Amino acid sequence: MGAVRRSLGSCVRELTRPRASRGREPPLTVHHLDQLLLVCSLVLLVAVAAVRISSRSGLPSLLVYLGIGVLMGQDGIGNIHFNNAEMTQVIGYAALVVILAEGGLGTKWKEIRPVLGSASMLALVGVAISVGATAAGAHYLVGLDWRQALIIGAVVSSTDAAAVFSVLRRIPLPARVVGTLEAESGFNDAPVVILVVAFSTAGPVEHWYALVGEIALELAIGAAVGLTVGWLGAWTLKRVALPASGLYPIAVLAIAVTAYAAGALDHGSGFLAVYLASMVLGNAKLPHWPATRGFAEGLGWIAQIGMFVLLGLLVTPHELGDDIWPALVIGLALTMVARPLSVVLSLAPFRVPWPEQALMSWAGLRGAVPIILATIPMVNGVAGSHRIFNIVFVLVVVYTLVQGPTLPWLARRLRLGEPGEAADLGIESAPLERLSGHLLSVSIPEGSRMHGVEVNELRLPPGAAVTLVVRDGKSFVPLPTTVLRHGDELLVVATDPVRDAAERRLRAVARGGKLAGWLGMDGPGSSR
Repeated sequence: MGAVRRSLGSCVRELTRPRASRGREPPLTVHHLDQLLLVCSLVLLVAVAAVRISSRSGLPSLLVYLGIGVLMGQDGIGNIHFNNAEMTQVIGYAALVVILAEGGLGTKWKEIRPVLGSASMLALVGVAISVGATAAGAHYLVGLDWRQALIIGAVVSSTDAAAVFSVLRRIPLPARVVGTLEAESGFNDAPVVILVVAFSTAGPVEHWYALVGEIALELAIGAAVGLTVGWLGAWTLKRVALPASGLYPIAVLAIAVTAYAAGALDHGSGFLAVYLASMVLGNAKLPHWPATRGFAEGLGWIAQIGMFVLLGLLVTPHELGDDIWPALVIGLALTMVARPLSVVLSLAPFRVPWPEQALMSWAGLRGAVPIILATIPMVNGVAGSHRIFNIVFVLVVVYTLVQGPTLPWLARRLRLGEPGEAADLGIESAPLERLSGHLLSVSIPEGSRMHGVEVNELRLPPGAAVTLVVRDGKSFVPLPTTVLRHGDELLVVATDPVRDAAERRLRAVARGGKLAGWLGMDGPGSSR
């Protein structure tokens, strides 16, 4: 084990050493690569196993991954010395693109459309309020100079998409609360990145309106690029039959990354572009959607694991002692003053009930994004940047430990939980080009109210029919009186004109049972 650790350490040093200084030590060999792959695979397996622990405890999995990185670092059992902030920033940006793409693909337009205004206000006005209040606390309570205080205020004012998605999707909350928080976490990375870069390169700007104008322009460019690329990508994928189903997930992720790159190269917000493009793709009813969703989710997990482990490697635990108290004070100002103030003032025009505002104030989870952004002043050589990084790291870890596990308890106390909601269907669509139709593969999960419904009670539109049922590993052609059960898989053939109507009807029955039509669940709002 000691030999592996030494070889791994030399491998990491070789990979992270500046190019000009390479060659002074023996070059990397295939043996080094074998050991590196072994360690990486073991880290992934440990991280996957740790997800079950974190899901039971309510802790966001990011803390487990950070812990793995710290254990592998120079103060841990791995003894890996890693201090390349520039590489961490680049890899962190790439991982964040994948995480935002996965989050956008899973965001349902029908849930965020009613809250788009409130989420946008939180992501823009709320961020500005949070930056100011947190910076004031860092300056007057901790004694940081204004430049460092503003950098920290901007860094920690972004809620983390990965943390929010991983926690909120396990808690039965009202759709308005979930939609607002998810959309906010997808939108607010863009203005925060602009602020951190501005404060890290030139310090506090003399003309604040120029910075506001720059943010507005970059967001507008990013939004335009993201919506355009997403729409063009969805339009193309619906009309081009790829030769293998496995190509659709690759194409969707490639389109999302294209949106980021195009937005960034056009001097816009690439993060906003990738989120909006992914959201357009995720609501476009593309072929082989469950496969695409699973592929994106797997890449998202890999991005989270790699990003958090790398951030854990970058931190030096024995240097954190002097920064624990400042981190706690700034975190307290952020959690108890800045975040609630930003929520209350931003949501004032929307008449959001007080219990929902209280939950949104507490659910402003931080994660890897603030730690990644804390590498920007390090790369730019800002005075005191290492202290900024340490303060942000401690703040994120401590307050995530406090906020994550207590969210379900707070939701119950505020009576905002919605237990017992019917599980949604998993529907996969494969295009039948020559027949001008679609083959829908429908899985009936536990909790679906389609259980106990007869085939003729589905009342599918003319041009759609259930052609096959797979139950307990055996397939049969159903009769009109065949009763559907949990665990059944259905094959539904639908002509192109009624494909959307057939899926809406199936989802409506899954939520409302055979009385879905009477309950008003048969309209367009029942689509994915």
